Amino acid sequence: MKFGFDIDDTLLNLREHAFKIYNQKLERDVGIDVFRALTTIPVHDAFGLTVEEGRELWNEHRDEIYYSAPPFEEAVEVLRELVRQGHEVYYVTARSAEHCERTKAAILEAGFPVEDGRFYCGMADLEKADIIRKLKLDYYFDDKPVVLGTLEGLELRVYVKDNSYNRHLEIPRIVNWTELLDIIQG
Repeated sequence: MKFGFDIDDTLLNLREHAFKIYNQKLERDVGIDVFRALTTIPVHDAFGLTVEEGRELWNEHRDEIYYSAPPFEEAVEVLRELVRQGHEVYYVTARSAEHCERTKAAILEAGFPVEDGRFYCGMADLEKADIIRKLKLDYYFDDKPVVLGTLEGLELRVYVKDNSYNRHLEIPRIVNWTELLDIIQG
């Protein structure tokens, strides 16, 4: 089977990582409970920042956020197990083209299995559906409601990686990556 995965906030715990970096850089101590209650993707609201201030802080620390964000628990092990079982694993990320090579290197360094020709990067969120369609994936996992909405009508099983900003979606959900192994055995 063919499995497709978004990277940020699907495989890597990017937003929580950014939240911790913001706390450090702003010399604040905003509690993790505030982060977990956010209903928006950007985390700047938790710090009382305007959209512009949030954008500036993100841009100033983007490399640190992108290239040191840890994988979600069990993500690496589950994807490695998929490959061990003979499945194909594809990565489809909307990170801008300037970050593609470093992103691929970072996820390899984190231990994710990446094979040549199975890493797609540099498209807009709304362009992901075209790539997913062309790849003829059996499963696809993402966190963003806007992306998931573009996949309706495609012949694949779509799952949302659970995050506070996507709990309103009524589609199958992954909370812990070990659940995926149960899904494909079921």
